Amino acid sequence: MISTAIRVARVGSAAELAAAVLMMLGFPCLMVAALVPSVPAFAAGAAVTYLADHYLHRKGSYLVNRLSKVRAGLSIRFLIRQLLLILLLARLDLSDNLVYYAAVAGFIGFYGLQAPHGALVTLIRNRRRMPVATRNVDLASRIRIPDAPPRALLDRSAEKMLHLDLAAVVGVLVSAFLDEPLAGFIGIGVTLLLGTFYVLALVPYIRGNRIPPNADTVLAAVDGWLSEYRPETVLYFSGSKDSAYQVNMWLETMEQLDSKPLIILRERVILANLAPTTVPVICVPGGVHLMNMDLSTVRVALYAANVGKNIHLLRVPTMKHVFIGHGDSDKLASVNPFSKVYDEVWTAGRAGRDRYAIADVGVRDEDIAEVGRPQLAPIQTWQGVPEGRIPTVLYAPTWEGWDGNPGNTSLVLAGENIVKRLVKADPPVRVLYKPHPFTGTVSAEAKAAHARITALMEKARAERAADSRFRVDAAALSAAKAELARIEARLAELAGTGKERGDEAEASRDGLVDMARHEEIARLRAEWNDAYWRSFGTHEHRVITGAEPRLYDCFNVSDAMVSDISSVVSDFIASGKPYAVTDSAGLGEEEFKRQNTAVRAAVILSNSAAELGGLLDAVRDPSADPLAEDRVELKRYLLGPDEPPSIEQFNTAVANLALKAETRNLGQEARIAAAESAELTG
Repeated sequence: MISTAIRVARVGSAAELAAAVLMMLGFPCLMVAALVPSVPAFAAGAAVTYLADHYLHRKGSYLVNRLSKVRAGLSIRFLIRQLLLILLLARLDLSDNLVYYAAVAGFIGFYGLQAPHGALVTLIRNRRRMPVATRNVDLASRIRIPDAPPRALLDRSAEKMLHLDLAAVVGVLVSAFLDEPLAGFIGIGVTLLLGTFYVLALVPYIRGNRIPPNADTVLAAVDGWLSEYRPETVLYFSGSKDSAYQVNMWLETMEQLDSKPLIILRERVILANLAPTTVPVICVPGGVHLMNMDLSTVRVALYAANVGKNIHLLRVPTMKHVFIGHGDSDKLASVNPFSKVYDEVWTAGRAGRDRYAIADVGVRDEDIAEVGRPQLAPIQTWQGVPEGRIPTVLYAPTWEGWDGNPGNTSLVLAGENIVKRLVKADPPVRVLYKPHPFTGTVSAEAKAAHARITALMEKARAERAADSRFRVDAAALSAAKAELARIEARLAELAGTGKERGDEAEASRDGLVDMARHEEIARLRAEWNDAYWRSFGTHEHRVITGAEPRLYDCFNVSDAMVSDISSVVSDFIASGKPYAVTDSAGLGEEEFKRQNTAVRAAVILSNSAAELGGLLDAVRDPSADPLAEDRVELKRYLLGPDEPPSIEQFNTAVANLALKAETRNLGQEARIAAAESAELTG
């Protein structure tokens, strides 16, 4: 019942739901208290509405954000409470009392301050919004960007300003209760004084050297930096907040390019969610600004997603355009007909080329290059189960998707069966459960299945902890946990050593990477991963959510995986380890393998997961694994050869395409020169 209400109200927890209910009931209670009239009841109701409103705003509740759409926004709620307070005074026969007139005048004056306050906040934010936001670009030496106003002035500014009425409300209620006007006068005076000071505190930030340069000056500075840096290869990306992972997966590859890299983003929300990188980053929300930017030295543009805004860079003929995608799978997105607008499409291996040939969507075979998957370099090749520990099986289902197709995820129909069979396996195995981060965002059934599987895992973990067959070195675990705490403390310290950025203007000014800090963080994260796996027994079942440990880290400590049709399967194949894929849609093994290349070397599971024994047998005795050779062949087909390393293949492809772009540009210049010469001699 409560979970249904939480889902309908779109709040994040039972506490948020309770706060929303209290706030919505609080205002009718305030009206009743004003009509009765009862000062104590009104004070209690006011306190509830204040606290509930504040809590929901602090949580960023969807419900509060939607209230403004039904004429019940933040300002209206405060105004209603103040009007009900005036009604309370009238019902107490205080309408001829000075405190009544002071309250009316005070609240009118207070609302008179809202207009300049809102205007100043909007003006400051607009003037400090950069036409181009950057990271790892030295703008400070080219233009002056002043410090941002203190966060206390601009963060949730409307809420802070409106809450200044609290002094007046308390003062008036005290006066009404004591029948003494002094407290009301003091409260109203404090509210007006604080409101005035708040407005005056904002004024300096709209004048003189507190204002960042205008758009033309900023764009000129960026062009000046571009002409000096002379980027050669661009990673271009546009998308929603949830798609930031698609560009993040390419950051390490961009850092390893032989040519000068640059990342161009189109949405500020992607910049805010971009992982740390040493590559220069330019965020250009405006299409006109991008099209006027000096990118004359760029020869290769890489695209990680097919989106409409790609056209703003695709129109540039002096560079070659390449679709590199954000994963390798048999999903329809891997053969999008939009891909034919690019000069080339790069796939990991032969499988990607064959997919386009079969799909017949207009991408020519000669425009496809096989470059491997540089991101897969951290995945270690399987050497068998290490001596002294039981096998580890990773269950990594994908999410339910938007279309309700039962073949999207195994979680709903097969998830519990898979986990039950794994935790009850004999000889025993350890189970790691790492669901997709979007799990349950669309389907209530998937969310419920995830909750049941999590409970099942926790129960199995507790049972194994009490089993005398599974012993741990308590001292070693304690030492690993202490090391983990030390690393986390240092990472938190490093996260705090960077100057807190007030807004995008300040972030662009101060966004140069500290290489020593960047390298230390990378080293500490590797140490954290090692300590994490040592901090609990090698037999202990584990539910893994969140960004850390990463999926590839889970690959490396696992001996086998169960998953669904997604790029996770293609990536896992790089390890050479046994894997199983669930035919959740019930296509049958032959048809399932025909439709999905990545499962040709997999153990195919029905929703009952009865076939899991075949996977576990392959893990326990690799010499008797019937699919071992198939996995080697499939790995090469999907991901390309191991040698040369994928990053070398990728760099070679970039260099070859850059040469084609340069050849085209020189030919164009020669044709133009010949035409001009012909005109002169003619």
